[in-house]
Amino acid sequence: MESSDVDLDLQRSVHAVLRELSAQAPALPSNQGMWRWSLHKKVERDPGKSPALVRILLRELEKAESEDTRHVIIPLLHTLMYVLTKATGITEELHQRTYAFCTRLLTLPAPYCTIALDCAIRLKTETAVPGTLYQRLVIAEQNLTSELYPFRERVFLFVDPELVSPSVCSALLLEIEAAQGQQTPEACMRHVVSHALQAALGEACEAGVLQRKLQTSSRRALERYFHAVVAAVEQMASEPSPSREGHLEKLEEIYCSLLGPAEAARGRCGGDRPQARLPSIPLPSPHITFHLWTDEEQLWEELVLFLRLRSQLRLSADLEALDLQGFLPDRELARASVLSTDSGIERDLPWGADEPPTPGSPEVERAGLQRKGGIKKRVWPPDILMLGSWDGPPGLHQRIGRPSGDRELLPGVSRLHTARVLVLGDDRMLGRLARAYHSLRKRETQKFCLTPRLSLQLYYIPVLAPEKPTASRHSELGELAAFLGRADPWYESVVNTLCPAIRKLAEMPLSLDTSQTVDPFILDAITYYVRMGTQPIYFQIYAVKIFFSDLSQDPAEDIFLTELKVKIQDSKFPRDSLSPRRRGVAEGPGAELSICYQKALLSNRTREVTVSLRAAGLVLKALPASDTEVSGPTHCPPTAAPDIDHTCLNISVTEVVKTCNLAGRSFSTVTNTFRTANIQIQSQDQRLLTLLLDKDSCRMYRDVARFEVAPCPEPCSGAQKSKALGLSSHQEEMERTKAKAKPLLMPINTFSGIVQ
Repeated sequence: MESSDVDLDLQRSVHAVLRELSAQAPALPSNQGMWRWSLHKKVERDPGKSPALVRILLRELEKAESEDTRHVIIPLLHTLMYVLTKATGITEELHQRTYAFCTRLLTLPAPYCTIALDCAIRLKTETAVPGTLYQRLVIAEQNLTSELYPFRERVFLFVDPELVSPSVCSALLLEIEAAQGQQTPEACMRHVVSHALQAALGEACEAGVLQRKLQTSSRRALERYFHAVVAAVEQMASEPSPSREGHLEKLEEIYCSLLGPAEAARGRCGGDRPQARLPSIPLPSPHITFHLWTDEEQLWEELVLFLRLRSQLRLSADLEALDLQGFLPDRELARASVLSTDSGIERDLPWGADEPPTPGSPEVERAGLQRKGGIKKRVWPPDILMLGSWDGPPGLHQRIGRPSGDRELLPGVSRLHTARVLVLGDDRMLGRLARAYHSLRKRETQKFCLTPRLSLQLYYIPVLAPEKPTASRHSELGELAAFLGRADPWYESVVNTLCPAIRKLAEMPLSLDTSQTVDPFILDAITYYVRMGTQPIYFQIYAVKIFFSDLSQDPAEDIFLTELKVKIQDSKFPRDSLSPRRRGVAEGPGAELSICYQKALLSNRTREVTVSLRAAGLVLKALPASDTEVSGPTHCPPTAAPDIDHTCLNISVTEVVKTCNLAGRSFSTVTNTFRTANIQIQSQDQRLLTLLLDKDSCRMYRDVARFEVAPCPEPCSGAQKSKALGLSSHQEEMERTKAKAKPLLMPINTFSGIVQ
């Protein structure tokens, strides 16, 4: 295919992606999400098309910048960075043009400047040391051993068999196993060596000869070449001013030692030989482990197991800074006691101990610096104990794996692990994930095992049951996915379109023939999402305290993420046992409720409002009700967590209105809505309430007389924190007040966060 034909074909594919992002011309349901995948597949099958695609994407980005069509900037930028990570024939001029474009985006508001800054940091290293992004990504995702780049990543795929059909679970498991069965450590090391040499040497590299040589190399020789390439790339990338020429010289030496001087010189001379088609160097999919969801403790156990396998290798360096016995879920923190030799008797003191030393003597200075043997008190850094450290850097969600973004939370303990937790399901699955996340954070305040070592990233792919024409359950269970699609158009195009494809995959007959090479669309889309989806949207978790009609039963405490629905139970008392006045009230629908809530005012003050009304039901929704509320205060960047006063629930009350006329008495219903952050509801008559949390029938509470809802606070122990910091009682009270006002937010990663 000629160069002009290649450019036209790629141009049509890019325009198809842009049309899919346009609301005026939506793609067909069968083609949604396919254009981006097919575009990357064209370059993967023919790597020689990569420079042409980079030029086309840059031209479209510059056009969007000049025309101020910002809704396509982030999708095009993510597509461009994905191509630059995998490609080998990109010139320095194209890298510099992309870097200059990203620096111009820094003047735009978030999330454009945030994503542009991250891309610019990576591009600066990639321009000077080509192949760095690919090498680091493969080493981290495939857990290849490297002292110079010790970061590790893993994708945990959780599917609840109660919410997702067994056919879907089996289809996903088979596709993951089929793709990862060919990704051996030897194959990944060959990819790293071949990609680094081709990216640095360009046309001087005999790609076909190089790959054949690597295929025939022994495991020991392959490891030697792999470590040599990694050392050359990482040492040059770690320098303050890396030199592209110096990097080229080092890799030329490795290339000559691998192929021999004669073959390497033949590649540099080139001659009049026709340019062969470049062999494809695949980017292996990340290491994905498939898990069937059982309970909320499973997340903690899997993360601890992920850390324990690698922590045993670095135990000697980190033992003093981090108590690894905290990894055990049911064991208290160990305390090592030291035997004291001080009897407390004055005559047992050494000779001359009763004479006070002279001021300024070395004994006085030494006494101020030394401490007698006793129980060693573990002191955490103040920023660890403060609640602000949980939201963004250096909190649990901090991204690691890049020299510019990594820092130690504890001395001697490095955060080398990234756990990407991906859940499939509907809103009920997210509610269960929120409970597991709350339990994990609560456990961390007691043992503090994961945070110093682990960066936790949460991802969500909606998998809904096929929608029936007569039911609206499908849309009800996908409210959070719909919100994410409204907030991030690229999430809507890439992730929300996977649900029909996953159902279609489950309906296909299972094929045990692995000899045929099949392009796994779903696995590729999942891989693209977990790699490029780095911008979280934060969701407020709400706590509910439930009081039952049976006073001997202890109150229950739970949390919810998306919705709490209140239903009115039928009266347990017979109608004849009621008085005539109460009998007339009981005949009507609904129940008498007392509602007390805090009303938010424009003056940023709160006013408590108490109303009594007859209602047939209530719904408390934590998600914004319309597109105009997408940039709501409960979903914010990590550096500016919202105050609790700005966190609002959308309350819908179905009020029962009684009317009397000549025809008799009749009842009608009207829906009233209001917003609040805290609410208390109590039944005033004999009818009790039933609570349904996150639309999950497994999380239902019956015979409820009263309940209270408020934003869930950070599960941090104020007494423990003040004791560790040595605060006074007044300071302790102030810190406890601050701790109560800090809400717990759960992040879900998207491609851009909320686009204003």
